[in-house]
Amino acid sequence: MRKFTAKKIYTNKGNPLQDAVVITDDRGKIMSIDPLTDHDRASVEFLEGILLPGFINAHCHLELSHMKGRVPTGTGLVKFIEGVVSQRDSSPDAILSAIEEADKEMYDEGIVAVGDICNRPDTFACKDQSRLHYHSFVEMFDFWQDTLAEKTFSEYEKVYTQLKNKPGHFRSAVPHAPYSVSRTLFKLINELNAETVTSISIHNQETQAEEEMFRNKDGDFIRLFEGFGFAFDHFEATGKSSIYYALENLDVRHRHLFVHNTLTKAPEVKTAGKLIRHCYWVSCPNANLYIENKLPDYQVFLDTAAKVCLGTDSLTSNWQLSILEEIKTICRYQSFVPQEEIIRWATINGAEALGIDDQFGSLSQGSTPGLNLITTDKSGRIDKHSIVKRIF
Repeated sequence: MRKFTAKKIYTNKGNPLQDAVVITDDRGKIMSIDPLTDHDRASVEFLEGILLPGFINAHCHLELSHMKGRVPTGTGLVKFIEGVVSQRDSSPDAILSAIEEADKEMYDEGIVAVGDICNRPDTFACKDQSRLHYHSFVEMFDFWQDTLAEKTFSEYEKVYTQLKNKPGHFRSAVPHAPYSVSRTLFKLINELNAETVTSISIHNQETQAEEEMFRNKDGDFIRLFEGFGFAFDHFEATGKSSIYYALENLDVRHRHLFVHNTLTKAPEVKTAGKLIRHCYWVSCPNANLYIENKLPDYQVFLDTAAKVCLGTDSLTSNWQLSILEEIKTICRYQSFVPQEEIIRWATINGAEALGIDDQFGSLSQGSTPGLNLITTDKSGRIDKHSIVKRIF
């Protein structure tokens, strides 16, 4: 048994606690959270900083870890995609080694669970041995070519069937993004996920080119896909943001993670919330800066009481895989977001989005959520000097 206290303890069950003790067994299971006065102070470990549950990385591309530093920053999403497509292949040994190193990096950074995008089975062996919990989102896209949807689906289904839901590793089939998935492929994905309620990830409103495609049938995405040899004569502009096309085609029974949301506005958050009961908005601030030099307007999500989660995206689009570094970026550029709210984004909201909040995301008796110590400034605020120490 171990006992911990700190200046503040973020349990995610009400306001942060002061003068409290977190009691765990030797493996990190929460036995109780008690007033400090109930315990002999000599039996308690006094820690400098704040205590909180383990981080949830709600969006990652672990299989792209070998591409760290290969794609330049600030190019915009379309050129970024071109860079990924042209440089993705590498030797199997290099790919697997980078995956294992990235998995360890996330563990060392206090991450306990990951929502991970995969198009290939490269990460599956690592995940089976990992100390992290994974939800693998087997991602599908057909570049809006209905005639290719069944063939494309069949190829990705082969990846999907290599996984089985089991303790520590769940799966679901997911659409890549509104700009890359036809109605036929959406239908096939929905049918594959029909047996049980699960978590579904979709990239959302990342760049102006995505908006131009849906509003005007114009922009760099149309030209990119035509350059790949795909005709867009059949595509009809909707005159609305891309998210409305996604909402027409998603199965609303599931938990949905909309990822990036760089251009998302309040009316779109409200509309999605009315249609989808369990709706989550995943932000990857450092990836947004890496690719587009732009952050979402977090005030939109505060004003609409939206449930925000945090992700790292991949090492192709980030300098590290650290939820604490994502928190620091928000604190630096949009410091009006309350610290308590950001911690919820980094913990319980991600756990709920992945359907694992019975064990992760909060300090609750009987759960094993991980326990992180974050150093702070003198006022108890996370700042650029803060570091994370993983206790469990």
